Amino acid sequence: MIHSDQGCMTQSMSRKGNYYDNAAIENFFGILKSEFLYLKEFESIEHFKQELEQYIDYYNQKRITTKLKGMNPIQYRTMPRKAV
Repeated sequence: MIHSDQGCMTQSMSRKGNYYDNAAIENFFGILKSEFLYLKEFESIEHFKQELEQYIDYYNQKRITTKLKGMNPIQYRTMPRKAV
């Protein structure tokens, strides 16, 4: 299921416009647009796909943030968690 600010592609448990169930993907698309889409011009659909693949690789493996304790998303998701 993929959500956007225009609702959803398949039925979700919440009403249209309720961002709590898709806040993470909305955040990702906002970052994608500001760091990638608005900064580049693409020669073709194939060029766009290649650049998008490179950006997603960068986002997951190289882009660090303070929200993730100075790690990239892959490092953060795979770090050992303390048992509660």
